[in-house]
Order: sequence, then C-alpha cells, then structure tokens
Amino acid sequence: MPFVYSDSVNIHFRTGTGRGPTVLLAHGFLMDESMFDPIRTILARNDVNVVAWDARGHGRTGYGRDPRFDYWDLAEDGLRVLDAIGAETAVVGGMSQGGYVALRMALLAPERVRALALLNTEAEACTRADELRYEEFFDGWCGTGELVPLAESLAPELIGGDRPDIWQWWITRWLTHDRAAIHAAARCLVDRDSVLPRLREITAPALVLRGEHDHSSTAEKCARLARGLSGATAVRTVAGGGHGCALTHPEQVAEALLELVAADAPDLAAPVAVAGI
Repeated sequence: MPFVYSDSVNIHFRTGTGRGPTVLLAHGFLMDESMFDPIRTILARNDVNVVAWDARGHGRTGYGRDPRFDYWDLAEDGLRVLDAIGAETAVVGGMSQGGYVALRMALLAPERVRALALLNTEAEACTRADELRYEEFFDGWCGTGELVPLAESLAPELIGGDRPDIWQWWITRWLTHDRAAIHAAARCLVDRDSVLPRLREITAPALVLRGEHDHSSTAEKCARLARGLSGATAVRTVAGGGHGCALTHPEQVAEALLELVAADAPDLAAPVAVAGI
C-alpha cells in the first residue's frame, strides 16, 4: 500500500496498470481515490496509467501535526505523489475539490502539468450564502445527531445521476467513518480562496466537464472557468449526469479523458481507442 510523506502527512495513493501516459486524479469531498476505479479500469485498457490519492482527512490519509491546511497544501501533496511515482509530468485533474487542487498544481508547477482535466469543478471561493449552508450542514455532520438522514439526503445531491446503488454504497461507507474527523477538511473547503483572477496564468490544454444536472458546479461557474483558461474550449456536458458523473457515467468521462490525453500529450500517448469503450 503506497504512501508518500508530505508536510508531516502520510499521503495514500494508488497507481493503475497502464504502461503509457500518467493521469493524476484528485477525488471530491467525502470521497476517496477509489471513486476513480471505474475510470481507471477503462483507461488501463487503453494503456493509460491512472494514479489517484486520498486527500487529507479522507480515505487512508490522515492529518499532520497541524490539522489546518488549504488547497495549496493539497496541491503540494499532489506534486509529492508525482515525485513518488517518478513522473516529471502528467495530465492532472480532479472532481470538485479535486479540481480546486489540480488548478493550484498548475499554478504552483506549470512545467509538470501537461494538461488539466477539470471535472464538475470551479475556480471561485464560497459565497457568504455557500458558507452559511456548509456550516449548517457540517454542524450536523460532525455533531452527535442522527447521521443517516443527512447521508441519505446528501448522496443524490453529491453524486447525482439515477444510480441509487452507487448512492447506497457511499452512504454505507460514510456511516462507518469517524464523522467528526472531516472537520478540518470541511474548513479547507469553506475557507478556500478564489483562483479565478489567476486562470490566465495557466496555459496548459484543459478539459472542463460537468454533469447536465450538477447543481453545485453550475453551468455558469463552469463557463467562467472555461473562459478563464486559454487552453480550454467549450464546457463538455455529460447528459443525465450530476455532480458525481465520474461515478455514474464513467464511460463518458473516460472517453473525454482519453481524448485529452491523445490530443494534448501526443508524444506520450500510444494510439488511443476512444470508440468502443
């Protein structure tokens, strides 16, 4: 089980079996690196190596000596994962908070980010309304009240799509976790800064993708993200998908990732079979 030490934290990560180009993916809030397993399987058939890691306070990654951190710290963690696998460069991406991390990796170390895969994410800080909504939610999640109703209402919103089987799998997982342990990660989410004014510094090719019914990373937010990135084109929409379309629609998301690898890392990629996934 591979770990890499970063800023007093042991970061858990997992590599795929592809022998070709590396795609480094960061998961969403309350998820872990296993959320990319369906995509990892599809891309491995195309010889793409998907590497994903558990963010601080998620999965098998805990906290360091100082539990306070921000998404810039998580971006440094991602760079340490690249060091650990011996990758000078990679296609870097993530879902939701994972996209916040990927953007900051591209700002911290642009020479290491070949292309960006931004899935159901944005570049902006929380609004005051967002902060109040999150604080109410996390007071309940990290408190002592009944967790089941919160988890059952969260899953369709956080994951979306029409896959109650996937919702239930994550609900069961959430109910086995130490609910209070997410507090520091929640503060990171709520207190994040905006990188919208700095997007023009990022010149890497970029995929901006969202689920059709994503009520978190709205069409407007994703459009602002795409407009700010010189390497992005129009926002790609997954029909029927929600915020977690990487979970519910892995074939469509994997196809978009394969196209990004083939188009924007041609010197790394072997011929990629996009059709017939």
